[in-house]
Amino acid sequence: MDDDRVFKALADPTRRALLDRLFARDGRTLGELEEGVAMTRFGVMKHLRVLEDAGLVVTRRSGREKLHFLNPVPIRRIHDRWIDKYTEGPASFLAGLQRSFEEEDRSE
Repeated sequence: MDDDRVFKALADPTRRALLDRLFARDGRTLGELEEGVAMTRFGVMKHLRVLEDAGLVVTRRSGREKLHFLNPVPIRRIHDRWIDKYTEGPASFLAGLQRSFEEEDRSE
């Protein structure tokens, strides 16, 4: 999937909230996803469409219902490609700094 689409989808707090709801319980209907959201059904559908275009949500029909499922793979790819490489060096540096402070405290 295109990283730009994933970043765009994740940039909106409503879409992140929808993803959080799917993470809590996957396989929800549109009606379940719109409960407790201060917007119209059409608004929720538009947000779901952006999430689907980014590959973050997949849908499947179950009888008459259309169920929405979280696909965490694009988020993991973003993590591996962008976030992990930027945190590896600083995290190692901070862990070393913490160890040196702890050693100083023990020697005093």
